Amino acid sequence: MVRDKGIRSAAPGLVLQVLERKDGNSLRVGFTASKKVGISVQRNRAKRRLRALVDKIFPQNAKGSRDYVLIARSGTLVRAFSQLENDLVHLLKRTQSWQT
Repeated sequence: MVRDKGIRSAAPGLVLQVLERKDGNSLRVGFTASKKVGISVQRNRAKRRLRALVDKIFPQNAKGSRDYVLIARSGTLVRAFSQLENDLVHLLKRTQSWQT
């Protein structure tokens, strides 16, 4: 659903898809990593890094009532965590999901 109807924005470290929900409930987050990222160990590591980003950035900065999907890229594994943080902040602002 988010893939088909949402807004998609990409950065070197990850891709963010956002779909605004009308029901007004809290935000939901999903994570995915395709086989292009690497073997299962690498895909799991990439998803753990994305979860850590969400735990750090989303509670105070992401708008609610939205579905978010974070998609790992090969850059998710090699970029510094601070660069991934900057990527996610940039994508949240680009998709108008940054809470001011």
